[in-house]
Amino acid sequence: VLTDPVVPCGQILALHLSIPSVFFLRGLPCSFDLQATQCPDPPSYVPRTFSDNSDHMTFIQRVENLFLKSSESFLCNFVYLPFELLASDVLHRPVTMKELLSHGSIWLKRMDFVFEYPMPVMPNIVFIGGINC
Repeated sequence: VLTDPVVPCGQILALHLSIPSVFFLRGLPCSFDLQATQCPDPPSYVPRTFSDNSDHMTFIQRVENLFLKSSESFLCNFVYLPFELLASDVLHRPVTMKELLSHGSIWLKRMDFVFEYPMPVMPNIVFIGGINC
């Protein structure tokens, strides 16, 4: 199943049918893409989206980055709760968003590694460029 993981209905269908899924995305809110693929994402090193921080952060910027990361988790748990409930109903077991997305076979990311913030990624993440590339 080729799907966009922002709305994980395709992934729920892929898990229900036991077929592999390929994610095609630009990025996910709350760093779900990094969490699901187990990429390192320390808040003291990787700047949060919309924070305007660079990779050379001061101590205050690192603390701000930590607060942004913790607030993201509360917001995203609220936003993605309906999908977790839907997946739990369809798959007949409790499922979290991270667990749901961790079954993706390949992640095709529409971003260029040169223009974006460099970060460590797993082997199943492939940068394919995007409209701005």
